[in-house]
Amino acid sequence: MGLGILISTSCSNENPANCYIVQGTNLDAVEANVVSDLKNDLEKVIPLEIAILSGTDPLPEHGIFYFIGTQKSNQAITKLVNQGKVSISSENPRPRGGIWTKTELDNNQNAIVLAGSDIQGLQRSVYNYAQEILGVDPLEYWTGSVPKKIDASKLFNFENKIISPPKVPIRCYFENDVDELANYRGKLLEYDWESYTEMINSLVRLGYNAIEFFDMLGRPEFFLRPEYKALHPDYEVDLDYLDKMMDYAHEKGMKIQINFALGYQIHPFPLEKSDCWDKYKDDWVAAWKYYLEKTPLSKTDIFALRPRNQVWDWEYKSSCGENKIEVFNEVYEVFSELIDDYNPKAQKVLVCYSDAMEMWNEGFRPPKDWIVAWADDGFGKFESLPKTTDGYDFGTYMHAGFWSNHTVHDPYPKIVEDKMKTMFNDFNAHAYCLVNGQNFRPFLLNLEAYGAVCQNPDSFDGEQFYKRWTSRYFGDLGSPFAIEAMKKLHEAQFDRVGYVQNLWEIREAISYLSDSPIERPGKAPVPHSYEKVQADYESLERRLTHISDALSAAEKGQDLITGERMIFYHDYVLLPIKIYNDLLTFEHQLHKLCKLKKAYEETSDKQQIVSALNLSEKAKEDLKIVHSRRIESDKNPKWKGWYDPKIRRPNNGFPTMDMMKAIQVNLTGILNTHETK
Repeated sequence: MGLGILISTSCSNENPANCYIVQGTNLDAVEANVVSDLKNDLEKVIPLEIAILSGTDPLPEHGIFYFIGTQKSNQAITKLVNQGKVSISSENPRPRGGIWTKTELDNNQNAIVLAGSDIQGLQRSVYNYAQEILGVDPLEYWTGSVPKKIDASKLFNFENKIISPPKVPIRCYFENDVDELANYRGKLLEYDWESYTEMINSLVRLGYNAIEFFDMLGRPEFFLRPEYKALHPDYEVDLDYLDKMMDYAHEKGMKIQINFALGYQIHPFPLEKSDCWDKYKDDWVAAWKYYLEKTPLSKTDIFALRPRNQVWDWEYKSSCGENKIEVFNEVYEVFSELIDDYNPKAQKVLVCYSDAMEMWNEGFRPPKDWIVAWADDGFGKFESLPKTTDGYDFGTYMHAGFWSNHTVHDPYPKIVEDKMKTMFNDFNAHAYCLVNGQNFRPFLLNLEAYGAVCQNPDSFDGEQFYKRWTSRYFGDLGSPFAIEAMKKLHEAQFDRVGYVQNLWEIREAISYLSDSPIERPGKAPVPHSYEKVQADYESLERRLTHISDALSAAEKGQDLITGERMIFYHDYVLLPIKIYNDLLTFEHQLHKLCKLKKAYEETSDKQQIVSALNLSEKAKEDLKIVHSRRIESDKNPKWKGWYDPKIRRPNNGFPTMDMMKAIQVNLTGILNTHETK
């Protein structure tokens, strides 16, 4: 049935009884998913029944009508274009662009057209409309921010709009260091379906269009490191489950990126073969072929590779006297030919992480069709910059969260603005952006900031973003305090130090106080040293000052916020600051003990040890607070157990009461020895 007939049967939008979404007849799974999301979003905010119709179906006599799709998928939109009522094509507003249009139908009534030049443009149109007009939070699952009911007339409350294509065409999320997200519910070291799919749902709404599966492939730590083997002795990747997750990502319009390292549990590679390409190149190629022929990695759309050890994420140090630049110039040629044989349309990305940037500046070059992604220092800044882009398409590898602060976020939207614009303007690095989100939930602000700057760097302003983001969740009253608190939290993590790095400093103090080395499973023990502890004194005092200011600002904001907003404010702004403050306070007590022990060593004054033993009881109380706060955790019951030390990523260990007992036993022994002299 023609569009003219469809339109002529439409009646007035006043007091409509229903709402209808008119989709195309040629839509694929991704577009059907977008339509379903719009239906669900509308059902959240308007008290009407939402129905989905085909573009060839007659319209009911009453209702609100949406036309959703592309010219390719929805013939109803094509007819509106032919009538001059809608302007959209594969080149207008260009690939990945879209439109919002209110158009007048044949009976002088209005309809809403949300369309795209392609499916990605359609996604941006629909999801932006859902956020801006319907009030649907793209992070709703994680923030608990539920949209308010609106009058149906508000659905038309917008001007015609072009959704410009993003500056960065590939915005990829790196699924890395995800232990807390994988462990807090369900099977250890494996995402539950709800968590993973909701993460993807939010990423798509934030503008990310690719995801790198990494931990889910079974990173080497999971089945080789003693801490992980104790956590999950029979760990094994579930290939069917992985395959299902990849399908879900594809259905949401995301490309699958895989770093074709060789150490995954999906097909473990012998460590002794990972550091001599010349001798074992055939084994490397055979392992890659196994990935592509016998595992879900055959679904890879974006092939990534790092010029590093291919089992462990550390520098390639050849065991057979090779020059690593010469090695990887050849490795990338061979791997590139393999990709072309299996998937000639695939994208290829060199992730220049750590020493790979030095290798680039010293002459390492992949084939010319590889994108080169330049890495930050883990905290949004760059330790080095490329001497030349040498005609390659350049991009970036950025961190919304880093391994040394994966427990407590480090908010820095201004750094996101400054450093990304530097890369865009000075190195034309807009071909690609990979964002490492660690455990995802703590890093929502930075993740959204990277998505926004990659969409439109010219309009992105870090300070304005901060205000909009905090106002969205905490209102105009709470916003200034949230910003002040989070800025001070950022300042407390100066010199690339965060929660996890402070755990190492605590281990050093405990080691000195107990006169025992730091035991590291699978690695050599680290001898105790007062000098190492002393080196942290000044920086800790500065961190405590910043975290105290952060806590003061956060608590003032908490007093102003009521209702549902108060829960997310507590969980996202106040709680992380308290958790970090607890840890720094405990570390500070240990430093006091270290000074007393050192004073005894220099003076043989037993009162120093007596004082240390007395103070150790206060340190034990502070450690109890560290544990209890993490156990009590969030006000939102959905996240109960998130911070439980038992399921945290085992970076740098975690202080225990047994460690405090060891300190007290050692100090008591020193005192007893002194008194028997």
